[in-house]
Amino acid sequence: MSYSRWNHITDNEILQRYYSDEDNEWLGILLQRYTILLLGVCMKYLKNEDDARDAVQQVFLKVINDLPKYKVEYFKSWLYMVAKNHCLMKLRGNGKKTTELNEQIFTKAENNEEIGSAVEKEVSLSNMEQALAQLNNEQKLCVTLFYLQKQSYQQIAGSTGFSTMQVKSHIQNGKRNLKILMQRMQPNE
Repeated sequence: MSYSRWNHITDNEILQRYYSDEDNEWLGILLQRYTILLLGVCMKYLKNEDDARDAVQQVFLKVINDLPKYKVEYFKSWLYMVAKNHCLMKLRGNGKKTTELNEQIFTKAENNEEIGSAVEKEVSLSNMEQALAQLNNEQKLCVTLFYLQKQSYQQIAGSTGFSTMQVKSHIQNGKRNLKILMQRMQPNE
């Protein structure tokens, strides 16, 4: 089914429709909107595409089961936290060290300012993911390996076949282009 006909309706409107008639089709529309975001979040933590795809499916199931139990106001932020917590629990189950991240697993927003801040961060994260997807393949690869996977110039050069100077250039140009793309995504104030 094509959900594009619902693009003009906000997440909150769809969420209200879901809560009012408990039709999972509304939830399907919301989940479809954020499938790429979820995959990105899961890739960030799990570092494996197959594991990330499995995790997205598990998050979908968790959302279908858990959403009726909660009165969610900011779906995107809530969904992000569900995915993040799922990945962290999966990592913990695998015995990987996640001490810094584990401290954040069950943190809750204490007031509306923290919720607003979380939403702003989520929008920025989403914008960055969208901007990253728009970079050329070389820049995207080098920026991802350097900033997200914390590889050195030499490691990136070794795994990609680029020279160290090319790696530096792709990272520098990618970072500049990311900034430009993200500025274009900012709402005009």
